Amino acid sequence: MAQVRLTEFFSQRKKGASGPKKPAGPPSSPVHREFVRVIAEAAGREDRTANAAKAASSPQTPKRPSGLSPERGSAAAEHSSAKRTRRVQAGGGEPAPDTRARRGARKKLVLPDDDTRRSKNPFGGAQAQVTLTPLVQVEIIVFSFSLVACSAERPAYQRYHTLAQDIPPGLVLPLHFRLLAEMFRSMDTVVAMLYNRCETATFAKVQQGVQDMTHRRFEQNHVAQIRTVFPEAYALKQEKNIPTFSSGIKKGEYQLTVEPIIVSDHSQARPVLSASLLLERRRVFHQNLISLVKQHHQEFLSSLVPPVSVPEDRLTRWHPRFNVDLVPAVPVSPLPEPPHRETLSTAQEVLDRARLLINPKMEKALISAAQQVQPRPAQGSVCAQKAAEPVAPVPGSLKGVSQSLLDRIRAKEAQKLQAVMTRDPAHEERLLMMSRLVDLARILRGIFVAEKKAALTMAAACSRMVASYASALTTGDMEKHVRLLAELAADWLTLHPIRKDVYLKMDRKVELAVVLDKLSRRLREEEQV
Repeated sequence: MAQVRLTEFFSQRKKGASGPKKPAGPPSSPVHREFVRVIAEAAGREDRTANAAKAASSPQTPKRPSGLSPERGSAAAEHSSAKRTRRVQAGGGEPAPDTRARRGARKKLVLPDDDTRRSKNPFGGAQAQVTLTPLVQVEIIVFSFSLVACSAERPAYQRYHTLAQDIPPGLVLPLHFRLLAEMFRSMDTVVAMLYNRCETATFAKVQQGVQDMTHRRFEQNHVAQIRTVFPEAYALKQEKNIPTFSSGIKKGEYQLTVEPIIVSDHSQARPVLSASLLLERRRVFHQNLISLVKQHHQEFLSSLVPPVSVPEDRLTRWHPRFNVDLVPAVPVSPLPEPPHRETLSTAQEVLDRARLLINPKMEKALISAAQQVQPRPAQGSVCAQKAAEPVAPVPGSLKGVSQSLLDRIRAKEAQKLQAVMTRDPAHEERLLMMSRLVDLARILRGIFVAEKKAALTMAAACSRMVASYASALTTGDMEKHVRLLAELAADWLTLHPIRKDVYLKMDRKVELAVVLDKLSRRLREEEQV
């Protein structure tokens, strides 16, 4: 009976193990095959790890010694087979096949071929084609046009250069003027080094040195601009037979030479361009640049309605509406040319040179253009008069308002702007401090009321005011504000220096509204000065 059951069990197990399976088709590509292989290895590794953990956690029965008699061995095998058959019949199904994966040798990683690797589609096959909707195409076109438009205009660091300066508002130079001043400083340094060691400073040597110092391109037009701003700086000449150590320039060719002009006494045979002279020349160049900007600023002030007139020696800052970065570049001065270079400056010279290369009709046209010169002084004078008389545009919202009232308002605004442009920086700082005194007076009164004391030390009051004020101020700045407040409102706040400390004493009988009114009135009076 046991032998029959054992035979049935093995036959059923073999039938279940060799049951029909769904045929798996070949992978579509080498990438797919590699993907399936890696997933299978990962699944097998997880199963082996789980079985090892389960075996380690569950208690196992130790193996029996192998030295048993054949009868006991066969009886044990029969008992085990019968027990396994009963377990299968109680489960109501065929015995589960052995799911343990046979551990084989580690397979070598097979990479896809070159064609599949070069394809953009990660799953092999033909490359995937992306279809864009019309809306996406329109957005791409609009974005590309916006990039082209942004690249056509100047970058923001050039258009808003003056607004990004960390210096107080004053006579700030535009960006291209500052770059020209930096180039002059570098050029003066290179020329001074060559001049002090008795070496001829050619443009090629100066150009290389300036470009190494400024990391910017330096051309002859920059030298011409420097000559326009500071004509007394250098003596420029065209010389030849200057020894050069480059293959691009021949010794017999003319070269532009630069020699500094130094004003000194006649005691020295050859003066030296010292560091103090370099600083003085740099200061003169900077003042000349400011003078050029002042000329454009004066033209802007004369074009206003009504015109504003400010002396140049009293000007401390530019007009608020004057865009400094839009000042045109420095004009170019003529540089000395080689003596044997022929230039054509008139139409008659062009006609003489190209007489053999043109037809008769063009020759007649050039002759008539060279002979007929018609100046137009009357039309130019009329245009100058029209430009000198600016017409004030009246917006639509001011229709019906009398012209005399508009003129008075504009005159008052021009007077206020003129006072702002000629104001001293120290006076400007005082006005800024006075504009904060109204809020500081309220805070100081609140501190005295909260402390319930007749007097407070300067250090304690300043620390409390710094913590209560909206803007960030240091203790030293707050002490300056308190002293100014005691100066302007002496009947309300007094300072008493006792030993090493300064005490603040406030008169509580004086109304705070009276003190604030007095401070506001004093601020208006100071702004009109």
